Amino acid sequence: MELAELSNLTLALLLLACVISAFVSAVTGGAGGILMFAALNVAIPLRLLVPIHGAVQLINNVARIYYVRRDIRWDFCLPFFVGCTLGAVLMTLGLARLDWQELPLVLLAVLIFYTVFKPKRLPEIRLAPRQFGWLGLVTGSFGILAGAVDPLLAPFFVRRDLTPREIVASKSVMQAWCHALKIPAFIYLGFAFSDHLGLILVLAVAAVVGTRIGVALLNTLDTELFFKLMRVALLLAGVRLVYQLTVG
Repeated sequence: MELAELSNLTLALLLLACVISAFVSAVTGGAGGILMFAALNVAIPLRLLVPIHGAVQLINNVARIYYVRRDIRWDFCLPFFVGCTLGAVLMTLGLARLDWQELPLVLLAVLIFYTVFKPKRLPEIRLAPRQFGWLGLVTGSFGILAGAVDPLLAPFFVRRDLTPREIVASKSVMQAWCHALKIPAFIYLGFAFSDHLGLILVLAVAAVVGTRIGVALLNTLDTELFFKLMRVALLLAGVRLVYQLTVG
């Protein structure tokens, strides 16, 4: 999709949506990606949206990683990289042709509402570092289908043994890896990123602006407030998923 195909008002609204969603991701660690996906879907056809959204989110996550790079938990990220790569390769080679594209959205919704509404007596989802390889396998597979991956990752980061900055940093690295894998995957499937480069770069710049503002606020955010905001952001993402599944 070329920039010239969008009206000035539509482009302005899309840029604003990218700023806000990137800000939400930087502050809460989650839900910004799917909020951006939902907003862009208003003007960009779904067949183009998943690769375009992935490219924008790759640039956005790389920018966020730069600001919080000292807090990355590599013991979580490295096993995730292995599983995510394997999952993305398998899906790209043929699993996406199966008629079950609503399944990832259903699973995302279940995880989100478990995290937001679970009684206090139920445990947090605390994976050991090596178990993030299995999470990567699922995320890499579903990322090719579902576009936004932050609602799938976020429930596994609502845990008190990590600081807000460790959550945002580690989750951003995992998301960036997922979105980076989409580039060769969609090129293999015939998508020409060069035809949409102008739109991708403009949206990415807006997302980076939102990220910079959000990271600045993250440095002063109270931990309890962080988790409350993260749950609110997850709830919004969950409502959006239910709407998408029931209304379309």
